[in-house]
Amino acid sequence: MSLSNQFQHNWWKEGIVYQIYPRSFQDSNGDGVGDLRGIISRLDYIKSLGVDIIWLNPIYDSPNDDNGYDISDYRNILDEFGTMEDFDVLLKGLHERGIKLLMDLVVNHCSDEHKWFKESKSSRDSSYRDYFHWWPAEKGIPPKRWSYFDVEGNAWKYDEHTDAYYLHYFSVKQPDLKWENPALRKEIYDMMTFWFEKGVDGFRMDVISFISKDTNYPELPEKYKGDFISYYANGPRLHEFLNEMNTEVLSKYDVMTVGEAPGVTLEDALSFVDEDRKELNMFFHFDLMSLDRAPGEVFKMRKDRWKLTEFKKIHSAWDRAFEKKGWGSMFLSNHDFPRSVSRWGNDHPEFWHNSATMLQTFLLTMRGTPYFYFGDEIGMTNVKFERIEDYRDINTLNAYHAAAHNADDLEAFIENEKEAARDNARTPMHWDSTKNAGFTEGNPWIKLNENYKKGINVAEQEKDATSVLNYFRAMVKVRKEHLTLVYGDYELLDEKNEAIYAYLRTMSSKKYLILLSFSQVNTLFDISKISFKKKYLIISNDAVIKKNEDQIELRPYQSIIYKLD
Repeated sequence: MSLSNQFQHNWWKEGIVYQIYPRSFQDSNGDGVGDLRGIISRLDYIKSLGVDIIWLNPIYDSPNDDNGYDISDYRNILDEFGTMEDFDVLLKGLHERGIKLLMDLVVNHCSDEHKWFKESKSSRDSSYRDYFHWWPAEKGIPPKRWSYFDVEGNAWKYDEHTDAYYLHYFSVKQPDLKWENPALRKEIYDMMTFWFEKGVDGFRMDVISFISKDTNYPELPEKYKGDFISYYANGPRLHEFLNEMNTEVLSKYDVMTVGEAPGVTLEDALSFVDEDRKELNMFFHFDLMSLDRAPGEVFKMRKDRWKLTEFKKIHSAWDRAFEKKGWGSMFLSNHDFPRSVSRWGNDHPEFWHNSATMLQTFLLTMRGTPYFYFGDEIGMTNVKFERIEDYRDINTLNAYHAAAHNADDLEAFIENEKEAARDNARTPMHWDSTKNAGFTEGNPWIKLNENYKKGINVAEQEKDATSVLNYFRAMVKVRKEHLTLVYGDYELLDEKNEAIYAYLRTMSSKKYLILLSFSQVNTLFDISKISFKKKYLIISNDAVIKKNEDQIELRPYQSIIYKLD
């Protein structure tokens, strides 16, 4: 391994992140909504997992049009989550347990109920007018911009009071902030400083790749071939803004940053995370999240099943991108995507345990900071709602209304949502097998997945040494005890194998072989071409079958880690 930044040990490289969706983690007051006091009551459980960093989805004041990603006050806590005093107790409790806190920074847009926007739309002469993107109606219809959550897919919304259109890449209640205005940027930097002074340890930055716009608002350039997401991620002043943010705020604290970066490609990767550029520590790319989606579609599943060789190709390419500079992130699910075991593994009861633990092994043996979504540690699965009435997500509801308006096949729409919907990841945490899985004594804000009664809950898995939960804890310990799995080189083996994902992690004289089965049948893997004298089993999620010196037989969805000498 060459002398590079990979040898520079950092807490945010070695740390394991656990994402908490507050609405669905633990309710403390019986209103059916998870809250800060609920999280506080579970801090010892979180500590028991061995994770180092909590990423908390937005808890700021919000009308909840998009479950908190429409913020009306960046310095206050939403009432249903609790108070700032509750937040202070949570932060103190985490720090006492050696766990850091990553907040969600949502600054591409805010809520239309934020003071800034209320003032901005009050008059064309308002001092806040230039905090947002406005197109005066006398200039005609503005050039097309696409919106994720708009029923018509239109990112311009007409405001009758000032006879102008405002820009919203997401919901009509999420107007985009105008980063080109230095007064707006100063407001954001002051707000970030407020949270860092409280002791927050970093930010996950929501759609940060979208913050820069061409304020001439031209037609979509031909070179993007209709792809608005790539266009949004290539704003002319994006890196200027990120560098300024680093200079003005981030560089003054020992904090971690991870940007959500839709539209960012391999070729652009180091522009964001090369240490010399002083922008971000890492970001989330979306190549994997697009793998099982139809071409050109964000939320529709492709008709044929994704191939393991495609999965390998994505991860191998992104590992190479950060081989000598920068740092990557590893995730298989979050609040915006379906449950990982249902998506990348197999949630059939026969294969569920091995699938869940195999995917845990994958994330914890790759180079890059691993991110787990709450419930991954017990193998929570997609809920697959049958009725539109059970969905709560603005994305699903608006898409359904659009489909109904277009006279589309609504049964086919629901079938797609069973695999693609964001609400699959947002059902409440399974604590035990009692009513509402121990999440709430009231009526939960969204229905639970009934399989919490069938062993997919914390209480049942605590009792079983071989459970998904206890394997997760063991695998976390393996990563922490073998830093080659954090910093070591990655080498893909048997690239064309459609059943087994195999790779080596090597640092100095230390070498590890990771074997992951993505197959429903027993599969042989030939190790005769790998150079080693002895192999020592570190961990496996199933009994290891002794075959012969040259071949290892893996059971369905089995994972095995060997240390090689």
